Amino acid sequence: MERYTLIKEVGDGTFGSVWRAISKKSGEVVAIKKMKKKYFSWEECVNLREVKSLRKMKHPNIVKLKEVIRENDILYFVFEYMECNLYQLMKDRQKLFSEAEIRNWCFQVFQGLAFMHQSGYFHRDLKPENLLVTKELIKIADFGLAREINSMPPYTEYVSTRWYRAPEVLLQSCLYGSKVDMWAMGAIMAELFTLRPLFPGASEADEIYKICSVIGSPTEDSWADGLHLASEINYQFPQLPGVNLSVLIPSVSDNAISLITALCSWDPSMRPTALEALQHPFFQSCYYVPPSLRPRPAVARTPPSATRTRGLSEQQCAKKYPGTLSNSKLTSNFSPPRVHASAGFGVHRKLDMVNQDARKNEKSLKSSGNQQKYRPPAKTNPISMNNRVRDAHDVFDASAKLANMTLGPHKPIWGQRPTVKAGARPLKAEAPFLKPGAPLLKAGVQWVGESGDVYLRPAQHIQPGRAYTRKVVG
Repeated sequence: MERYTLIKEVGDGTFGSVWRAISKKSGEVVAIKKMKKKYFSWEECVNLREVKSLRKMKHPNIVKLKEVIRENDILYFVFEYMECNLYQLMKDRQKLFSEAEIRNWCFQVFQGLAFMHQSGYFHRDLKPENLLVTKELIKIADFGLAREINSMPPYTEYVSTRWYRAPEVLLQSCLYGSKVDMWAMGAIMAELFTLRPLFPGASEADEIYKICSVIGSPTEDSWADGLHLASEINYQFPQLPGVNLSVLIPSVSDNAISLITALCSWDPSMRPTALEALQHPFFQSCYYVPPSLRPRPAVARTPPSATRTRGLSEQQCAKKYPGTLSNSKLTSNFSPPRVHASAGFGVHRKLDMVNQDARKNEKSLKSSGNQQKYRPPAKTNPISMNNRVRDAHDVFDASAKLANMTLGPHKPIWGQRPTVKAGARPLKAEAPFLKPGAPLLKAGVQWVGESGDVYLRPAQHIQPGRAYTRKVVG
């Protein structure tokens, strides 16, 4: 304890007192709880329910246990410091809290309770004094009476402050569970709205009477187990009709009345769990979803079959025209334009954006020299037209040279190429050899030149031994 400087005592309870202190090393303000009971071994300290429960539960709405110190058989708990508790905010207040403030606090407490119950513990002593507040943040504290949900009963009858004690505990039931925390939260919510306790009983019997005067006496239909518990201790419920909570808690929303009524039900099984309470319409405004996380409308996509068919056609086209680029490669260089959902931009604005993106992408394609330019094989393409004209001139030149060609008097031998006059263009290596009996080459025979090839090939394959009519070029 020499590492802390005690400043002021801020609270005193049944099991210990709470002091405000400052860490000498870091200067951090902390709350130190000094236990009144003596502890003579460290194992005894570690096995305390408050220590075991707080070591397992780390949540923003559960007070943080920073350190456990044992000196001279005195046990100290070092907690994070909170400015005040909920009771201190209510006792001297003249103006009522707004529903938004109460909703914010209760939403946080239910989140802490949900985590606590899922971790296997319930508090058993919820009251405004055990809810610590710093500005808009609220945390559950004082786990001295916390109990494991799976622990074996019987449980003690005296738990929590009387005004927030559940009916089954008042009737000395030893088989209660986490629903006692939900009853306490219903009473605390009503007190936050009115700044007055909802069931201010002076004793256990008076407490039950106050409950019956507000929510009405239980019946066989509403709580048969409660009537059985009352008969076991020779207690008879007063017959009171009860009143509507909207009369006792005016100027609040119907959702708030609905939640408090559900929490303050006679039958524990009819009370909502902490998770169910968080889903109540009273907390609907707490679930704000920012626009960036809201679901977007579905966009129509190309079916897989169509995508597969388009890919196959592009591959076939690439094999047939190796010099061209496929649409997939071309479109991948263009980023899709961002179309805003706002109707204020109009259609013209969207078209301008698309044109701007197309111009930018066109510039980027021109600037990159490593990428081959795409020129579709259109009929009106000037380059392709020039190539065709050039091929036609080559064909006419070759025809003229062949017309001036003279053949030797000797008869061509099988497998030997014919003799060509000097100065004429030689025949292509792949040209077919002359066979025995084939007619001699003469000018005026119709020869066809293919596009892109300056060499001539016969229009039809000539079979030996057959006569053909010849046409003279014109």
